[in-house]
Amino acid sequence: MLTGVGTAASRIGAFVEIQRGATIGARCKISSHSFICEGVCIEDGVFVGHGVVFINDPYPVAVNSSGQLQTDTDWSVVPTRVKAQASIGSNATILCGITIGEKALVGAGAVVTRDVPDYAIVAGVPAKVIGDIRQKTPPHS
Repeated sequence: MLTGVGTAASRIGAFVEIQRGATIGARCKISSHSFICEGVCIEDGVFVGHGVVFINDPYPVAVNSSGQLQTDTDWSVVPTRVKAQASIGSNATILCGITIGEKALVGAGAVVTRDVPDYAIVAGVPAKVIGDIRQKTPPHS
């Protein structure tokens, strides 16, 4: 569900899938080829790079305990929250059940397996805190 309206609307790129039960705030930019599954809540002003994937099941399987193809009744969504003005780099993978903090920055290609604090810069596999966005310096200083 897109919650932004009018001039506060979000921009969604080509080939983006937003499943039912996901929410996108106002003034977000979701780049092409990203996948936002059910249970993901993206707050206002968030940037999502190209090819970002969110996951909503920590133990995905194809069949249930009786060997039948799994249905919606065989599992439950584990929610994920991306707080206001966070940025997620291209090709990052965001596991379920976590919160990405306000104005946090997730590096391209990172695999986020735990909560990211507000203002943190995380990168790597698995993602680890490598800095604080408030301490970054402009490229020409």
